Amino acid sequence: MSPPSPAADTPLPRGNLANRLGVAFMRVLAALPLSWVRGAGWVLGQALYTVAARRRRIAGVNWSLCFPESSDAERTRAVRRHFVYFAQAWLDRSWLWEAPLETVRERLTLTGDMAALAGNEPTVIFAPHFVGMDAGWIALTTRMERRFCGLYAEQLNADVDRWMAQGRQRFGNPHVVGKRQGIKPLVAAMRQGLPLYLLPDMDHGMRDAAFVPFFGVQTATLMSLSRLARLGRAKVVPVVSRLTRDGYEVRVMSPWGDYPTADAEADTAEMNRYLEGYIREAPEQYYWVHKRFKTRPGTEPSFYADL
Repeated sequence: MSPPSPAADTPLPRGNLANRLGVAFMRVLAALPLSWVRGAGWVLGQALYTVAARRRRIAGVNWSLCFPESSDAERTRAVRRHFVYFAQAWLDRSWLWEAPLETVRERLTLTGDMAALAGNEPTVIFAPHFVGMDAGWIALTTRMERRFCGLYAEQLNADVDRWMAQGRQRFGNPHVVGKRQGIKPLVAAMRQGLPLYLLPDMDHGMRDAAFVPFFGVQTATLMSLSRLARLGRAKVVPVVSRLTRDGYEVRVMSPWGDYPTADAEADTAEMNRYLEGYIREAPEQYYWVHKRFKTRPGTEPSFYADL
């Protein structure tokens, strides 16, 4: 379900040629050995760490809030490693979205409680924002017989939007719902037996959110996991993706017991408690360049005032 192509007489967005060249580069990269792709990602990550000063400082603030026991040197090393993982995962989208199916399957290992995703029971998949989140989606759509459902946010550039949409839909005939369509199509798909791949662990302000603890900090957190699970009468199955030397390990975990409840705020706090445990297993691979704590309660000052 790719977005429509722009009309021939519609002015192309600024930077369109650069984006087309970027997509072409990723298609070339898809044919290279994984070690070469990862090497290019290491170089890109080091460069981004150097030049993307604002994002580097945001990641540093986030790390300090979540791991206050870290020394300055430990924080610096962790943030630098995060930029490398981030860049490697971005370049890995080349082969995830362009390489032959056999290559993709060789580099993705799906482990854990596979029975949790068997059958047709309504299911919401909690997929946290680790750098390997796209690998997790591809692992499920290439290795599971079920058809999956996911959300898609349209990109500003038409060429990039088309490439990303096609890449995420290349296997398993997934049902993709645009964010503008609202929640009704998602609930309907779940009730029809399509597991929903959901990434709710971001700060998007206070709409449909609550302040709940995250690493001890009151954090604006979307309550969509609990609410969608209740509306769809669905169980919640976490799926966590880790970047490894040989590709990715995608782990399916057992469904959470007694979730959701009638208290969406308490459920959201419980989600964050689980998430903290997943992050501690591979902390540098979490998505630290996002302003995770940008919305503050009452008159509490911003953690990112100078950013």
